[in-house]
This record gives sequence, C-alpha cells and structure tokens, in this order.
Amino acid sequence: MARKLDQTDRAILRILQKQGTPSQRELAEKVGLSQNACWRRLNALREDGVIAHDTVRLNAAALGLGLTVFVLMRTRHHSREWFEMFRKVVSAIPNIVDFYRIAGEYDYLLKVVACDMNDFDRVYQQIINKVELDGVTSYMTMETLADNRDLPV
Repeated sequence: MARKLDQTDRAILRILQKQGTPSQRELAEKVGLSQNACWRRLNALREDGVIAHDTVRLNAAALGLGLTVFVLMRTRHHSREWFEMFRKVVSAIPNIVDFYRIAGEYDYLLKVVACDMNDFDRVYQQIINKVELDGVTSYMTMETLADNRDLPV
C-alpha cells in the first residue's frame, strides 16, 4: 500500500523538486521541523520509494543537445522475447531519455535528445538496424514550453 503523505511530507517533496539538494538544516527550517525529525522523514520517504532518486536536472541546450524528438513506433511483434530485445537496444542508446509502452495506434513512445538532425538520424539508424518495426513516426520539437515539470504533491 502506498504511503499516506501528510502536509509536512508534501512540503518536503515540493522543496526537493524545486531546489534539489538543500542542506538538512535549510530543509528542516523551511518545513518547521528539527534536523533529526526532517532526516527521519527523508529516510522514510526514500525507504517507501516516494523519493526514487537524488538527481540534478541538466540543461540539454547548454550541453549541445538542442533537438528533442518524440518517436512513435509500431510493431507486429508482441512476444516477451521481442520486447526484451527491443528494450535492450533502446536502453543502450543514451540519447533516448524516456521510453514508454503505450496504448493506441502505436506501441511505443520514445523521447530522444540530439545535437541536430544528423545526430538524431544516427540514433534512428541504430534502432532500425537492430529492431524490426512496422511503422515509425517522428515529431521534432520547435520550442520547449514546459519540460520535467514537478509532480503535483
């Protein structure tokens, strides 16, 4: 069963999503707890899987990854073996930052970051040379309006 979050837990999570790694003291002060009480709550949130990772958000454009492409893929193969092979191929390509199995006309959705169109084509070729697909449609983004938004807690 999922952990029941109270207002203090939610406040901690909102701060962590905005700030990433505030000091223990700063976080405790912002939510009105002692450092020890705050530390215990953080540990409980980690142990319960509410906090999955401690990471830093990077600016893709500042790293030269100015092109984001959403790729829809359809296949005729739906066996566990095919899926595991597909997952292995996709997971080995660092430019694929998100990967979903979806319902509807297509079977999979990938979010790809690339330097430019040639870089994206390299990623595309890596996939189609290793995986049999029935259809692929790609959407190149022109502008990021919202990305990696905080979860509503």
